[in-house]
Amino acid sequence: MPRFLHIADIHLGYDRYDNKVRTQDFYYAFQDVVEQYAIAQQVDFVLIAGDLFEHRNIQPNILNQAQLCLNRLQEAGIPVLAIEGNHDNRPYGTRTSWLKYLSGWGALKLLEPGDVAAGEALYEPWDEENRCGGYIDLGCGVRVIGSYWYGSAAPQAIKQLAEAIAALPAGPQHTVLMFHHGLEGQIARYQGALRYADLLPLKQAGVDYLALGHIHKSYAVEGWVFNPGSLEANSIEESAYARGAYLVEINEAGIHAELKQNYRQRSIVRLRYTLTGQESVEAVEEGAIATIQAAIASNKLNPAAAPIVELRLEGTVGFDRLDLDVRQLQQHLQQISGALICLLRYDVDEAAYASPIAEDASRLQIEQEVFTDLLAAHTTYKKRAAELARGLIDLKDRQLEGRSEPEIYQFVEDLLFQEER
Repeated sequence: MPRFLHIADIHLGYDRYDNKVRTQDFYYAFQDVVEQYAIAQQVDFVLIAGDLFEHRNIQPNILNQAQLCLNRLQEAGIPVLAIEGNHDNRPYGTRTSWLKYLSGWGALKLLEPGDVAAGEALYEPWDEENRCGGYIDLGCGVRVIGSYWYGSAAPQAIKQLAEAIAALPAGPQHTVLMFHHGLEGQIARYQGALRYADLLPLKQAGVDYLALGHIHKSYAVEGWVFNPGSLEANSIEESAYARGAYLVEINEAGIHAELKQNYRQRSIVRLRYTLTGQESVEAVEEGAIATIQAAIASNKLNPAAAPIVELRLEGTVGFDRLDLDVRQLQQHLQQISGALICLLRYDVDEAAYASPIAEDASRLQIEQEVFTDLLAAHTTYKKRAAELARGLIDLKDRQLEGRSEPEIYQFVEDLLFQEER
């Protein structure tokens, strides 16, 4: 009964938020998955279905992270079979990549179709001496086949791959194909996804297990199409997805793929604070702090774990949006929450008022209503909106009359601060 680990979208070298600790998270997740679900489980092989790396060009320390994990598998006698994804595939016009480098040094086996345009067969068996080939027959009874990242050409490529797979010589009982692309209907706002019907030629050609990568959410379709999702969340939004590694066993009853998620990952906490438009700037700041403190009190947020925290301020504010010092508040919230990264999303609208104005209204009436609406939308001035609107009209008239600057300044001061006197 063959057993294997199917992972994808590891994204070593992830550098969003420009945080070195966060970059290390992706290495630690990969390392823990390798130890727990490959070595400890004594699987027959490991599949990496694309995007081992975040970038095509990587730093030496990121290459070292990959080598450390792959060396552990090599020491355990577990072969690693991989394909390139859209993040780590070779640049156009070149014949090498970092995955090909790792394959050449024996850290993994990069399974690639041949260059048909150059007269090569689409699929040749793995050549251990030359470290190349499109498929490999393993002693555990599984044939594993590779592919490229095809992008928008994927539907047409699938037809060609299916024909080539069907024409291969007889081999082991089970056939696995690695393919880096997404299936429609799994996540929103994803252009170019494959339809399920696009995949059927592969099933008809004898593929028992289609090992997908690319979409960072786990899903399985019809008992033969499997996508594990990314090991770590690449964005705050992805924290809501089920993601992980598939530990797979093929037996007489069929395919059993169990999604493993209990490994080292950074905690991500998403919070919301809805504003009504009645709060002052100080009240908004106090409410944001109270939201973080409530999450800590309820154990939803653990400062000791140095989580990633997102607080979204939404709704309506009764003051100029720029009156709130978002950066300063964000820094304060980060200290309270103990967050590795604290994101304050300031997604609010300013309160707006629109008083009806009669068609025969005079210019003075129109000015009065416009000024009143603007002032009523601001928390600080709304209680005196009508009075201040009359004052603004008077101020305009004084300016047009050519009053002196000291006189105008004194008028404004008296208008704004007469309540305090």
